[in-house]
Amino acid sequence: MLLFSCKDDIDTTFEDINITTEENTIVEVNIPKALGNTSISNAINSAINKEVIADLHIGEPESIRTTTIKESITTFNKEFDNFQTDFPETTQVWEAQIDGEIMFTSPDIISIALTSYTNTGGAHGMLKISFLNFEASTGKTISNENLINDIEAFKQIASPYFKEATKDKDIFESELDIFNLPENMGYNDEGIVLLYNAYEIAPYSTGIIEFEIPFNEIESYLTFNGAR
Repeated sequence: MLLFSCKDDIDTTFEDINITTEENTIVEVNIPKALGNTSISNAINSAINKEVIADLHIGEPESIRTTTIKESITTFNKEFDNFQTDFPETTQVWEAQIDGEIMFTSPDIISIALTSYTNTGGAHGMLKISFLNFEASTGKTISNENLINDIEAFKQIASPYFKEATKDKDIFESELDIFNLPENMGYNDEGIVLLYNAYEIAPYSTGIIEFEIPFNEIESYLTFNGAR
């Protein structure tokens, strides 16, 4: 269990939980669950659950019908059963693994990483990492735009780190001319982590690209204080 104090009168704790169902054999979900102040923990847990449900969903995002992780696990297993019925000669076994960890906590902000790997019979599985940032005092999700108070100035500092992280990588040509911030940014103990998932700026073979910018270089552009 990880423990920290968000405010003098607000204590939020996290415990690691495993979620499964009776008939489940191919899905593993291990995520942090927020405890403590009800409104804060409910908001954080709701956002985490929504992300896990989306990661387990097969099909277009707008077609999501499940509302709990257990329902999503059951649906994923049923989809695999249907796949086996349609292709009885296949030996391919589907799998899904989702793990969460607390990246950073302070009186201002909580950053959580969810790592998802799913394989539904394709040439390779899909690995995806998602960063979720929350206001520590409310549990509300923080968008990337609201993490930074001056995006253009921040990008000027981040750009050299991006070039260093990608200098030996196979990057989509369109990304070489204009530096764009990734879909995932989060705090860790040293600074801000920027992470690009597969296909975001590079082909699958390149893998995940990430780099870290120290707090002391960007603290004036951060909306939320990185001090613990």
